Amino acid sequence: MLWCTIQALGEMAVLFPVAGSFSAFSTRFIESSWGMAMGWNYALQWLVTLPLEIVAATITIQYWNSSINADAYVIIFLAFVVLINVFGVKGYGEAEFVLSIIKIIAVVAFIILGIVLVAGNHTDDGQYIGGLYWRDPGAFANGFKGLCSVFVTASFAFAGTELSGLAAAETENPHKTLPSAIKATFIRIFVFYLLALTFVTLLVPYNNENLINAYGANTKYSPFVIAIEEAGIAVLPSVFNAVIMLAVLSVGNSSVYGSSRTLAALAIQGQAPAILGYIDKRGRPLVAIAISLAFGFFGFFAGSGKEVPAFNWMIALSGLSSIFTWGSICLAHLRFRRAWRLQGHSLNELAFRAQAGIAGSWLGLILNCLVLIAQFWTGMAPIGYGSMSASDRAEYFFQQYLAVPVVVIMYAGFKWYYRTALIRCSDMDLTTGRRELDLQTLLEEEAEEKRRWPKWRVAYNWVC
Repeated sequence: MLWCTIQALGEMAVLFPVAGSFSAFSTRFIESSWGMAMGWNYALQWLVTLPLEIVAATITIQYWNSSINADAYVIIFLAFVVLINVFGVKGYGEAEFVLSIIKIIAVVAFIILGIVLVAGNHTDDGQYIGGLYWRDPGAFANGFKGLCSVFVTASFAFAGTELSGLAAAETENPHKTLPSAIKATFIRIFVFYLLALTFVTLLVPYNNENLINAYGANTKYSPFVIAIEEAGIAVLPSVFNAVIMLAVLSVGNSSVYGSSRTLAALAIQGQAPAILGYIDKRGRPLVAIAISLAFGFFGFFAGSGKEVPAFNWMIALSGLSSIFTWGSICLAHLRFRRAWRLQGHSLNELAFRAQAGIAGSWLGLILNCLVLIAQFWTGMAPIGYGSMSASDRAEYFFQQYLAVPVVVIMYAGFKWYYRTALIRCSDMDLTTGRRELDLQTLLEEEAEEKRRWPKWRVAYNWVC
């Protein structure tokens, strides 16, 4: 689903490297009210993510010491994020580079450790691990409904894969850098998410006592830490816990970038107060950044004793928001392709063409819709709902589905106020913001460069 989505996004972002690409594409290729709703939905998603990640970081640090008031850590983490964003895009990029290197080393090390433990370790009663936990207690807790019940958390975890498209307007050479970044996303997801999590499932059964007792972001019960602790390895659990804390802060840092750029883009498009579009001489949307950082003060929930409910409700608000963003990208790509053809253009004019084509966008759109349907089902009838009170079921439903009514209300409000209509494909603006390129010369230069590449790099370039 994500591969199809980012391919569609890449095609549009390379051709139209405009500010706030997600809402801009929805506004241009679908409808202005829907684009406005998607822009505010995306901004709200990232605005909420900063305090959410700060709360998560304070819970994480309690792995070592839970006696210090969590608000003290909130101040430190907020100061860290503010310091990075003072330096604008350069500061954000350098910080993310360092944090990403740390995360990559940690995940690769865990994968190697996972191979060793799965292939050569045994349980306390002498059983060889291998695929033991996939047979007993099994691979999927509570079957298909159990699988569907994690979609909110999963979509929140995958949020940010689309940020490469948001950076298109600030990229010097998007026709070269964006396709590479977008294609590499698939490899990153496969290695750093799916492969690492596969080893977690092989090493930690879903009925593990510490896992069952987990709550919020408490990484004392993180499956990664549990896997290492169960192997009897000293010190390493603390090291990995520290990496988790840095990863959490990295997401918080990204949230300021994502929300501030989206707010500024909305202002530029006339869909938000004009003051949010103020850009200083160094290219920083200062007012939007200030508002994004101000939301970080909600992180003081961490010291209120309500950190876990606050954490859960903030995930509820931001989790499924990504599904709307991704689905809207696929729909915008489908309508863009139709308009491109109706207005007499050919695919040969595109500097980057989605590898999945319109079939991929259809698949991405359908899968995003299926996620929303499955989440509605698990929200209305959660696992064990027969033993839940009516108020508990209502609370659970909104924790799983809160983003949907928020988006619907925003869209309905904008629709009622602005009285907008669906844009006809023949009337779509395919000129404004379009980057004109001499494709023939460009392709000849790239072909000449690729002819000098070794075979391994040709294969790598096809994937990344």
